[in-house]
Amino acid sequence: MFWVAGACGVHALVLAGCALSAAQVPPPLVDAAPGAKGQNAVAVLAGGCFWGVEAVFLRVRGVTGVTSGYAGGSREDANYETVSSGRTGHAESVRIVYDPSVVSYGKLLQVFFAVVHDPTQVNRQGPDWGTQYRSAIFYGSEEQKRVAEAYIQQLNGAKVFGRTVATKVTALDAFYPAEEYHQNFIERHPDNSYVIYNDLPKLEQFHKKFPELEAHR
Repeated sequence: MFWVAGACGVHALVLAGCALSAAQVPPPLVDAAPGAKGQNAVAVLAGGCFWGVEAVFLRVRGVTGVTSGYAGGSREDANYETVSSGRTGHAESVRIVYDPSVVSYGKLLQVFFAVVHDPTQVNRQGPDWGTQYRSAIFYGSEEQKRVAEAYIQQLNGAKVFGRTVATKVTALDAFYPAEEYHQNFIERHPDNSYVIYNDLPKLEQFHKKFPELEAHR
């Protein structure tokens, strides 16, 4: 157990070698209708530090782009220094652009719950604390809201995690891209200590649990 400076949280307590939850997360029983080929859709999700969330979804087949950013607050305070205070209403989030004829919204949510983060934690994720690290699904349509709420009910009903899912389902007002240095952070800084102990295990879990979804870029 040791401290790492310069992590997504200012100073994060890291448990060396800690494993992600081994919970088997089933696919959603309710999903969005398949889209037409080539017609992109958008999902906005928050699951802790956006570095790892972005990296996982960049590896999903059918995803054409992922942007780290902020959702839940206003444009005036959508910057890393202010959001890090935990008082802006923003959550570190990612905007996922995907082809719904290749990967469904529900399948993205399965990845979100299975490997991206621990959805039972409240206002924290692993070593990072604060409302900016909360678990949230920001829906952009009534269909996304219906799928997300039904899936959380399904997971809670099956007691998949042993604890209640804390993920909030909230209407998306706006998404604000984060600073350029946060974009594609893991690809540019694979030796960063925070990345090694908190994010690379997520990529390994994705590879193990969803080989059929892995993109070959």
